[in-house]
Amino acid sequence: MPDWIIHEDKYEEADGVLLGNRYLVGNGYVGIRGTLEEYKADKLPAINLAGIYDRVGDNWREPINLPNACYSYLRVDGDIYTLPEREPVSHRMELSYRHGLFSRTTTWHTARGNITLSTERFASMANVHIIGMKFAITADFHADVELLTGIDTDVWDINGPHLENKVMEDENGSLRVIATTHEQHKTVVVCESVKVNYAGESKTTVKDDKILHRLFFVTKPGEKYTAEKFVTIFTSNDGPDPASKAVSLNRLSAERGYEALKDEHVAVWEELWSHSEVELTGDEQAETALNYSLYHLHSIAPRHTDSLSIPARGLSGQTYKGAVFWDTEMFMLDFFLMTDPKTARILMKYRIDTLDGAMKKAASYGYDGAFYAWESQEGGYDACSDYNVTDVFTGRPMRTFFKDKQIHISAAIVYGICRYAEWTGDNSILDHNGVKTVIECAKFYYSALLKHVSGRDIYELHDVIGPDEYHERVNNNGYTNRMAKFTFESAVKVIKNAMDEGTLPKEYDGLKLVEEFTDAAEKIYIPQPSAEPGHVGVIPQFDGYFDKEDASLSQVRDRIINEKEYWGGAYGIASDTQIIKQADVVTWLNLFSREHDREELRTNWEYYEPRTEHGSSLSAGMYAMLACKIGEPDKAYPFFIKSASADLRGGGKEWAGLIYIGGTHPAAAGAAYMTAVEGFAGITIENGKPVCHPSLPKSIKAMKFKIFYQGKEYLVNIEGDKGTIEGL
Repeated sequence: MPDWIIHEDKYEEADGVLLGNRYLVGNGYVGIRGTLEEYKADKLPAINLAGIYDRVGDNWREPINLPNACYSYLRVDGDIYTLPEREPVSHRMELSYRHGLFSRTTTWHTARGNITLSTERFASMANVHIIGMKFAITADFHADVELLTGIDTDVWDINGPHLENKVMEDENGSLRVIATTHEQHKTVVVCESVKVNYAGESKTTVKDDKILHRLFFVTKPGEKYTAEKFVTIFTSNDGPDPASKAVSLNRLSAERGYEALKDEHVAVWEELWSHSEVELTGDEQAETALNYSLYHLHSIAPRHTDSLSIPARGLSGQTYKGAVFWDTEMFMLDFFLMTDPKTARILMKYRIDTLDGAMKKAASYGYDGAFYAWESQEGGYDACSDYNVTDVFTGRPMRTFFKDKQIHISAAIVYGICRYAEWTGDNSILDHNGVKTVIECAKFYYSALLKHVSGRDIYELHDVIGPDEYHERVNNNGYTNRMAKFTFESAVKVIKNAMDEGTLPKEYDGLKLVEEFTDAAEKIYIPQPSAEPGHVGVIPQFDGYFDKEDASLSQVRDRIINEKEYWGGAYGIASDTQIIKQADVVTWLNLFSREHDREELRTNWEYYEPRTEHGSSLSAGMYAMLACKIGEPDKAYPFFIKSASADLRGGGKEWAGLIYIGGTHPAAAGAAYMTAVEGFAGITIENGKPVCHPSLPKSIKAMKFKIFYQGKEYLVNIEGDKGTIEGL
C-alpha cells in the first residue's frame, strides 16, 4: 500500500515554484503554497484566500494573498540560516496527502557544529480559520539560537498590491495584522501567537513590513527545543468585528495546543477518506497519483459556506485570476456528487446565486437570458479580459474572444444543476431560483440562434469558440450546439415539472417557452459524421474544419519561434490547421456516448487524438474516458496517468504568451477520478440503480471504492472484468 507521503530529499532553488503547487495544503477557505517558511515574496509564497477579489488600477482583478503568517527563520550565533542563502548539509520536505500535513527538515553546518530545523504545518479542516505550525530545533553544540517567526505583510501579488492601511500590533503576545482591500475596502485580519517548551527571552520587532516574535535560547547538545504557532484568519466576509474574532480564536487555539488541533484536523481527513479513497490493486503508481489528486480536490472544497465554487487553479495563487470556469461543472462536480454531495450542492448553489450577473452579461451583448461568466468572480462578474494573451514578438496585448464567444459556459451550468438533481435525488436545487437559472440559460441560447440562414429549416449558432480555443469565431461548433440542445431539452423538462407542481415563477409563460424550446431542440443543427473520403465517419468540429491544413502536430511544433508563443488567435501557428488545443468533439461524444455506436466513437477518437496538442490539463481526461467507452482501457491509461499526475510531475504549460498561468490543476484531478470510476469501473445508472461495467487496464487488477447515489452509499468491488455493488 502507498504510504500517502510525497517528498523531496534535496534542495533545488529552481524547483521552488513547482513545489509550491505540489506541496500545497488547504481547507477550502485558504490554500497555503508549499514553500519554505523563510521565503519572501520573490519566491511566491502565498496564503491564498477564497472568495475575496481585488483590482488595482487597470490591472486584472484577482484573489488576494494574505499577509504571510508562516514566515519564520533561524539565527544561530548571530548568523542567519535560510535557504537558499546557506547551503544545507541535508534537506527534506514532505507532504502527507492523507492528512494535509506539510513538513520540512533542514540541517546546516555552522562554525561550531550542526543545527537542524524541523517544521510542520496544516490548514485546519476542523476549523477553517486556523493554521497550526510546529517548530523543532536541535543542535550538536551549545548554540545561541534565535527563532524569528511572525507575519510578513510584503506578499506576492501578480497585479497588486491589494492590501492597504496595514496595522501591525502586539496585543499581549498575540501579533496581529489588520488591513483593508484596495477596491472594496474589505477588512482582513491575521493573528498569531507562539508557545515554547523552554525558558528563554522573547521580544517583538516591527521592521521591514514584518512583525516578528524573536525567541532566544541556548541549546544543549542533542536536546530538542519546540515551539507551537497558532494562526487565525477572519475577514469582513465572516461577519462583524473580524479582529476580535481572530484574537479570541487565537487565544483559544493556544490554550488547546497544537496536538489537539492537529488531531481534530486529522480526524476530519479520515472521515473524508472513508467515503472517497480509491484502492487500485496492482498499480501503486496509479493509486498514489489518483488519491493525491483527490487530496487536492478535498483541500480546496468550500465546505465552510453554502454558496461558493472552486477556481480553475484551486487555491494555489492568483493565476487565472482565481476565477471559476466551466472546469467545476464538467470536470470536478462528479467527484463531489459521488463522495461528498453536500459540497456538490454548494458548488451548484454558487451558480444559481450568480444568475443576476449572468443576465447582466447577456444583456450587455444584446442577448436575452443568462450568459454566464467565462471567468467568474463575486456575483458572477466576468473577470475575463479582452486581452488575455501577450504577443511574445511585439510585447503587445492580443485581442482574444474567450469572454465573448465561449457561449457553451451557460450549458455547463445547466448540465451541472441537472446532473446534481438527477444523481443526488435532491430536487430542491430546482427551487424558484434554480428553475429560473435553467430557463434563463435556455432563453440565452434561443436568442442567439440564427434561424433558416442557409435556406434550410434548421437553427444555427455562429461566431463562437468551442472547448478548442485555438480556433476562434467559428460557426456551428458541434460541442456548443449539442450542449445548447441539451439546455433546451432540460428547460422543457424543468418547466413541465414546475407547471405540474404549480411552482413555475409567475413571470414565465410556461406553454410558450415549452413550444419555443422544443422547436429549438428539434431544429438546432448538429454536425453529422462525414461521408467525404479521408474523413468518413468523422464529425467536423465546426463548419469548414476539414478545409484547414491537415498538418501533423510535429509539423506545427516545428514552426514555433518562441516557446511562449500562443498557438491560437488570429496569427497562431495552429489557427489555420486542424491541430486543436484540447478535446472538443471528443468531449461531446463522451457526454452523449449513448447516442453514438462504438464504431463512430472509435473513428472520432482515432481521428482527433493525433491532432490534439493537449495544451490544457482538461484534455487528457476526456480522451481517457472515451477510450474506456470504446473498450480500450490500455489506450485510456496513459491519459489517465497524465491527468492524475498533473501536479505530481509538473512540466505542464505555465505561460500563455508572457502571462504566468502556473498552479494546481483540480480539473485534471476530477477527470482522473471520472476516468477511474466511470471509465475503468464503468459506473453508470441503469433502471434507477448504480451498476458497473468494468474495463480495467492491464496494470490494474482490482478496484475498491464507495459512491453515493440518491442519498445512499454503495461499496464497489471490481476484480478483473467482474464487479459488485453493495448498499451500505
